Formats: sequence, structure tokens, C-alpha cells
Amino acid sequence: MPETTITVPAGVPQVIIEREFSAPSELVLRAYVDPDLLVQWLGPRDLTLVVDRYEVHDGGRWRYVHRDPAGNEYGFHGVFHGDPSVHGVVQTFEYEGAPGHVKLDTTTFEERGGRTLLRTVSSFQSVEDRDAMVASGMERGLRDSDERLQALLSSMGSERA
Repeated sequence: MPETTITVPAGVPQVIIEREFSAPSELVLRAYVDPDLLVQWLGPRDLTLVVDRYEVHDGGRWRYVHRDPAGNEYGFHGVFHGDPSVHGVVQTFEYEGAPGHVKLDTTTFEERGGRTLLRTVSSFQSVEDRDAMVASGMERGLRDSDERLQALLSSMGSERA
């Protein structure tokens, strides 16, 4: 089973996340840009995702909320830059609990014989902002999301067959 790799370069305000998925790039992109699919895989398993807005186009705004079993909510928002495609998705990301700490995510979808290497480079405003995100439990959310995404892609692939 492919593993999610998370690279945190010393002294550089970036995090690089990579994972190979057993699905073509068009299908992986669809899971990224369709809010009905996004709610099925994004975030830690124990949280529910509610999409408030998801305007997938250049300048389009997005906002969603993760809700825990106790009803606590964690909001996130941002803006898409450029038109998302298999060549890449570029968007800002801001946790509403820490306003003003915006990161820029660039996600690419590299198809390799029916499989897709998904690579996200998250660029932070400072190493301190990056370290705070890493310390927040980011890794658990990423790994849960990737496992859930692979399960969704597998079910979507069988629907297409």
C-alpha cells in the first residue's frame, strides 16, 4: 500500500506531501474539485466536513468547516488561482482559528500508467507558521484523508468499469 510522505525541509517555510494513488489523474482531480466527493474524504476520520462554498475557477472562493462529534467547528477558507486542471490546482488556505496565517498550496497530478502521483507543495509565510501547522496534528489529517481518498477512488473506478 502506498504511503503518504511528508517532507519538512529545515529552514524552509514549506511542507511537501506526496502519495501515489491507484487511479488516473482525471479521477483524482474530480475528487478534488467536486464538493460532493470532497466531503467523503477530506480531513480526519472523526470529523465531518461541511462545504459552505466551493467555486472551482480562477478567483473562485471556497470555505468549509470540519465538525467534531461534540459539535465544535473548525473553519477554513481560501481562493483558487488559475483554473484547476490535471496540470495543477493552486489555492490559498487559511484556518479561521488563526487569521492572517495564509499558505499557498500547489497540487499536481502526475499520471504514471493509470496511477497518479499527487504532490502538494504548501508554502507558508514563515518557518514559524509552517511549524505551527505541523504541530497542529496536520499529519494525522493528511494520512486519514489520503486513505479515505484511495478508498473513494477505488469505488469510483469500479463504478466506471
